Amino acid sequence: MSAPRVFFYVQHLLGIGHIARASRIANALKNDGFDVTVVTGGLPVAGFPAAGLKTVALPPVVASNAGFSGLADERGVAVDQNFLDRRRDLLLQAFHDARPDVVITEAFPFGRRQMRFELLPLIEAIEASTPRPKLLSSVRDILQENRKAGRDAETVGLVQTYFNGVLVHGDPDFVRLEDTFPLTADIAHKVFYTGIVAPPAPEPAPETFDIIASAGGGAVGAELLNAAGEAAKMLPAELRWLLIGGPNLPETDFATLSQSIPSNVTLVRFRKDFASLLGAARISISQAGYNTVGDLLRTDCRPILIPFVAGGETEQTVRAQRLAKLGLAELLLEKRLTAEHVAAAVCAALAAPKRIVADLDIDLEGASRTAEIIRVMLA
Repeated sequence: MSAPRVFFYVQHLLGIGHIARASRIANALKNDGFDVTVVTGGLPVAGFPAAGLKTVALPPVVASNAGFSGLADERGVAVDQNFLDRRRDLLLQAFHDARPDVVITEAFPFGRRQMRFELLPLIEAIEASTPRPKLLSSVRDILQENRKAGRDAETVGLVQTYFNGVLVHGDPDFVRLEDTFPLTADIAHKVFYTGIVAPPAPEPAPETFDIIASAGGGAVGAELLNAAGEAAKMLPAELRWLLIGGPNLPETDFATLSQSIPSNVTLVRFRKDFASLLGAARISISQAGYNTVGDLLRTDCRPILIPFVAGGETEQTVRAQRLAKLGLAELLLEKRLTAEHVAAAVCAALAAPKRIVADLDIDLEGASRTAEIIRVMLA
């Protein structure tokens, strides 16, 4: 019997969180015996999707503004209708070539509304297929608050009409879909909680740092890293710091940082062993993105979380507040992102009781459980 085929669409527009989570899930599906094709639509990110997966790279688009409403090509130029039509046709051709048993759309229809120009035609192609593949939406546990009337109802209509299930990558005892999506009751029979898609427990670190400040993809992380670098000058020099800029941190920001950091601070763009380094660190300073928090929950490291709020983003704030309420993190709001406040938060985190990862009661096995859920659906 041939392996069931999965066609997994993921579009990242700014950071690397979406493609990192999708890559972990796709890798778990492959390890469970699925034949997986990952379709990506953003700028290339080293290491994602994971090696060994079939991939289709569409002509990349990025967000052209902080509100994610516009699309631009890899040069930052607004895309035209010809560009969009070509992408749509390439996606549909990839779908027909893959002949999948399951199609997964990462975020859509709860997010990525600006990709409807190619996703609605993909859904039409799915509906016209014989046999028809199952269609699943893959979403993180906390959704962006919808600020426009009618959007949630539109999402529910699409799920009710076309989708066989919604894979919510979270632990319902930590946060439930209805906490950030008010119409969940209308689709509750299609919702499957997988647990948080966290990485495996990290290997021992090759070196240790007391404090690690990371900016995720780095596109919007310069202010965080600058504040951390300045805070290091205010605290004891024996504390060893690591600043991780991320692949998308502008070169000018990276160069400025490298010229101003003290001798007890190391600055790098990327570390493949990031999870291991967190496992050995005392403090982490970062935004509150899904994947970063997943990495942190595998360790005893004490997080200082600075939620990303530009363009009206709410998701990271909800996550950071939940963790702070449980005593699992220090919360520092972006509007208070100064060296003085970072230094004070570090002092508070160093003085807080040690967090023991073994004591956490949060499901972190979302990648493997996603594979289990899909296999049961197919059976």
